[in-house]
Amino acid sequence: MKKSVQPGESITLQLEFHLNIPYGSQRISYYKDIINGAHWFPVMSVYDEVKQQWNKAPYSRTFESDYYTSSDFEVQFNVPEEYQVAMPGMISTQNSTEHGRKIVSAVAENTREFVFFASPNLQVERATRNGLTVEYYYFNDDPSKKEIVDRYINQAFKVIDFYSEKYGKYPYPEFRIVETYVQGVAVEYARLIQMGQIQTGKVPEEDTTFVHEIAHQWFHALIGNNSETESFLDEGFADFSMVYFAEKQGNKLNGFRSIQFDTAPVDMAIASTNDEAGELAGLVYYQKGRQAIYQLYRSVGEEKFDELMRTYFQRYVYQNATIEGLLQTIEDVLGKEARTEMQMALYQPDFVLKPEYQLSKEETAAYVHDILQVQYQAVMEMMPNLPYEVMSRLMDKALQGEKLTIVLSDQVSKLAAKQQEDMVDQLTGFLDMSGIRYEVVRDRKELKQKLKKEIGNSNLIVIGNAKSNGLVQALKSNIIDRTKQTGFPWKNTMNQPFAAGAYVIQHPYNQNRLMLHYFWNEDHLSNAVFEAFKLKMQESIGFSSDFYQYYVLDNQGKEQSDKKVANPLSSLFAEE
Repeated sequence: MKKSVQPGESITLQLEFHLNIPYGSQRISYYKDIINGAHWFPVMSVYDEVKQQWNKAPYSRTFESDYYTSSDFEVQFNVPEEYQVAMPGMISTQNSTEHGRKIVSAVAENTREFVFFASPNLQVERATRNGLTVEYYYFNDDPSKKEIVDRYINQAFKVIDFYSEKYGKYPYPEFRIVETYVQGVAVEYARLIQMGQIQTGKVPEEDTTFVHEIAHQWFHALIGNNSETESFLDEGFADFSMVYFAEKQGNKLNGFRSIQFDTAPVDMAIASTNDEAGELAGLVYYQKGRQAIYQLYRSVGEEKFDELMRTYFQRYVYQNATIEGLLQTIEDVLGKEARTEMQMALYQPDFVLKPEYQLSKEETAAYVHDILQVQYQAVMEMMPNLPYEVMSRLMDKALQGEKLTIVLSDQVSKLAAKQQEDMVDQLTGFLDMSGIRYEVVRDRKELKQKLKKEIGNSNLIVIGNAKSNGLVQALKSNIIDRTKQTGFPWKNTMNQPFAAGAYVIQHPYNQNRLMLHYFWNEDHLSNAVFEAFKLKMQESIGFSSDFYQYYVLDNQGKEQSDKKVANPLSSLFAEE
């Protein structure tokens, strides 16, 4: 400018610009019947009062770098009259002088950024509680969406109330959610978040991404930061807050144990810039960032931590915070020792939780158990027509607390016995890691004692040659009868030279339990088959592979025949 603006003075600038909205699913784009409008107009650069210079960095090519000054907006859109427009602030509509069009206006004060979404096919559900209105804009393509939308709205109130109590009151009269075509992600903006397609059967109360994006209203929209150089301040706190909320809702999977479970270091400082973090941004800012905050939370206790966060909010609401400002707030509220520890956590690479805040071996197994229990159950419920006799279901039943007994063949050669023990070690290692209780029966005498009572009420994993396995021999006729239900040709297969594999059936005399038999027909497996056999064992009981009823391997360990049901999730876990 030709003349400096003095304190107390103001000027008015008028800019004329033209924007060609690109096709696609970028933050500014059009796709099908919706326009996504983020970063759509020139925004004043942030001025650093300390360095006395403007921020000149271009938008990051490696990670988000949203960095704005909170501003007051008055915006008008001239749109076709059938269009619904979602944006922050108080929205009003008036007729346009042009036929078939209307003017949609918004006034949004103290707002970090101004975005909009516009479509002729959006409809809106809303609810108002204690002066706050939550609105969900969604496509009117499925009447069943309304119930899910209503639950999302209810969940939004719960999350906003939680953060308002813990950090500082959400100050705006409205909060909006918009359904768009983005896949696998959601995006935060001031007073509004962008979600992907609403899926049938979605459980809003279990949608952690939704909670994370709402947390950004505090750590991005209300408390800003330079997310090019200090992304930890928004992503680390948003992810910790997501877990904090889950913990206080009694969510056993997504609560604090999900932070404690992470024990691997990352050779990079949490306070790294976007360029430094590169492809490790997710690990550095989200995983390790929330872990450093959790360690602070544990070291000072919930009451003092909440006091710190309320002070931090009061100091930086509508402002831009820095890591140095956070550390100074920690020192002012919690003392120098807390500041020093947090400073070391943020600026030194290879951060891991202190041992006293990590999970014990037993707690780790219990947590893995809970994770697998939910995952198996979800996959099984996703396929209501899945046959009862599938190998993965045996694991699901064990994770639900049903008894599991492993029965080995006896009266076998030393090599066969060694192979069986190698298989048991692999299997029980997985069971131990999963927190599943089991019993191993190796002796025929013990087997006879337990056959009717304990084993009759237990799911079974049987290992070894059918002719040398006491359980198979004792229940042979029942087993053959049960295999007819799945179509497994038991007699022919057991007499086939060099055949090996597995089949699952209902327990020979307990229809509420399962029996899974890993078999081979020779004295022992050849070296060529042994490793392939063990890999197939592990795959067959997983929740991410297809659902096997039986499979037979040839003398090279390759699958010769099988009967299975395709798992729609298996492609998500396939290795490239």
